[in-house]
Amino acid sequence: MTLRFLTAGESHGPALSVILDGIPAGLPLNEDILARDLTRRQQGLGAGARMKLEHDRARILGGVMAGVTTGAPLALLIENADHARWKGKDIPPFTTPRPGHADLSGALKYGYRDLRPALERASARETAARVAVGAVCRHLLGQFGIQVGGYVVSIGGVESRLEGMPYAERIARALESDVSCPDAQAAEDMRAAIRTVMQARDTLGGVIEVAALNVPPGLGSYAQWDRRLEARIGAALLSVPAIKGVEFGPAFANTRLPGTQVHDPIRLEGERIIRTGNRSGGLEGGITNGEPLVVRAAMKPIATTLTPQPTVDLAQGVETETRYERSDFCPVPRAVVILEAMLAFVLTDALLEKLGGDSLAEILPRFERLRQARLSDLPMDGTPHRFWEDA
Repeated sequence: MTLRFLTAGESHGPALSVILDGIPAGLPLNEDILARDLTRRQQGLGAGARMKLEHDRARILGGVMAGVTTGAPLALLIENADHARWKGKDIPPFTTPRPGHADLSGALKYGYRDLRPALERASARETAARVAVGAVCRHLLGQFGIQVGGYVVSIGGVESRLEGMPYAERIARALESDVSCPDAQAAEDMRAAIRTVMQARDTLGGVIEVAALNVPPGLGSYAQWDRRLEARIGAALLSVPAIKGVEFGPAFANTRLPGTQVHDPIRLEGERIIRTGNRSGGLEGGITNGEPLVVRAAMKPIATTLTPQPTVDLAQGVETETRYERSDFCPVPRAVVILEAMLAFVLTDALLEKLGGDSLAEILPRFERLRQARLSDLPMDGTPHRFWEDA
């Protein structure tokens, strides 16, 4: 791994912090670039009360001098405005774990005497730090013409209709929608579904699609299991709270079709080797093939509900009902930028792994020399080869 990051901090603690190591020198970077994605994370219909309290902004504390990266680790800090309401106060005991949350599993793992430590670290509040990391990576990818974007495909039982709409248009339309959906009619139906579930004191999940455009072929590898790009992207997206499933292209729909209808035909257009479809989602054998990289993620409904759910009071040893903690009613629109961030991070890592180099000035010329899907880039000699000699 060329690129790595670690986050620290609790949901209601003083701040979230993150160290991002591996960004090359010479990338122009300032806090306004990070602010755009952090603002997106806080917007969207279905957000809870916490988003009205926080106005996230990442401070750059290291790794940038005179407005450009130095090649040293980036240090970022996001202060928690809500911390003032918790600092210096006795917090009531929290001993009733919520089904679907990390409350009980965290206590079983670490032996807590109160569930609060598990809640604080497992909270999706931590994803603000990831979005800041993703904003840096998105900005770096942009230097190579690579675009990462996403949109909501479905919320609850409401499905969007996106057939025939170019990916760039889907991404642009989603940015203008309070539910991050490019289909206007589906977006209206999603708003109605979210309002209904809010009145019902319940929560909704959905499906998000993220795409990367202009990705060169050859990123990733099949040489080892942990270098396959599907594995790396899948792990990154599944690490986001409430994400429970991932597919590349229409992977699950592909299982219902014969192979001749699933695999993307390879054709010749002049010297260019092209595909007439993209049912593989832009990846073959763990390697990008030059088509748009498309991945879908299934997000479950948030576990914290206004309507109580059955649980056990671990202090009293009796069955009871859950106690409500602030939460979203539908986190799906806000999660789009989080999944974009994780995809941007993995792609940046794979790109830097492919290109090498310590500075943007070194890396850009190497990018221009990458092999493309052209006959001239594939000098096959068409002769027999003896790959193994007799023992």
